Amino acid sequence: MLVTTELQTDAIRVSSYCCDAEPGARSFTEMHVDHSVSYVRKGSFGYRTRGNAYELVAGSVLVGCPGDEYVCTHDHHVCGDECLAFHLSPGFVDLIGGDQRTWRAAGLPPLPELMVLGELAQVATQGQTDVGLDELGMWFASRFVEVASGRDREARQSAAPRDRRRAVDAAMWIDAHSHDDIGLEGAASEAGLSVFHFLRLFSQVLGVTPHQYLVRSRLRHAARLLADDDRPVTDVAFDVGFADLSNFVRTFHRAAGVSPRGFRKAAKGDRKIFQDRMAALFNDDRLIHSSSRKSSPCTTTSD
Repeated sequence: MLVTTELQTDAIRVSSYCCDAEPGARSFTEMHVDHSVSYVRKGSFGYRTRGNAYELVAGSVLVGCPGDEYVCTHDHHVCGDECLAFHLSPGFVDLIGGDQRTWRAAGLPPLPELMVLGELAQVATQGQTDVGLDELGMWFASRFVEVASGRDREARQSAAPRDRRRAVDAAMWIDAHSHDDIGLEGAASEAGLSVFHFLRLFSQVLGVTPHQYLVRSRLRHAARLLADDDRPVTDVAFDVGFADLSNFVRTFHRAAGVSPRGFRKAAKGDRKIFQDRMAALFNDDRLIHSSSRKSSPCTTTSD
């Protein structure tokens, strides 16, 4: 496991995790030492905690609660996965709130409200935007609390290893072809399943329907293009697979809380957008002004 500390402030520590474990690699028990929310930006892996099992793919979110033990598994044919983790101080957690149930959400499916921010944060770690990674981390974490606190969480139903692999493989295929005109029948055929069986299995394992994952993959790719590319919004919409510009603008705004153009301005360093967003979330601008701008040099470790 390669771990890189991207930024360290009093409120938040941001780390990149790159795992090169191969399928079937030995799993071992670990423990969360702080509150954290991790955005899965590449690959897939299993997450087992408190008797529950989750399959995480690109766009999913792993939630850590201090003292909780967990196991990561690598049962699929894809080698390696990457996460961007936001480790939060107790004071910051008190500020953004969330009860025990929220912080024990464990594994969240790909949610549009978090995917667009996760992609913007990823761009920030690569130095391709002027936005502060600390601000992005705080926005992501507070948005997580806002979204997770209002979700009706149903326990994921167990599935056989073969079925879990099929669902994850299908998700990765959908993500790779999300710019194409993909229908339910085509995706089911690619997975070698009937439409009914495919729909049930995908939703059971990943917590979202194939169509939801398709739309959210398109939003994720759009967020990345808006953040680090100057092509017109119309071109971005069509390039990622949206056939209608107004539908793209409406869907993106609902996910990000700002329009595609506003999102691009934020990525270019428009601090007013961040301040408005944070003030709306906290109804208090203390956090914006107390955020430390001093960050530690990036460090890399390998386990």
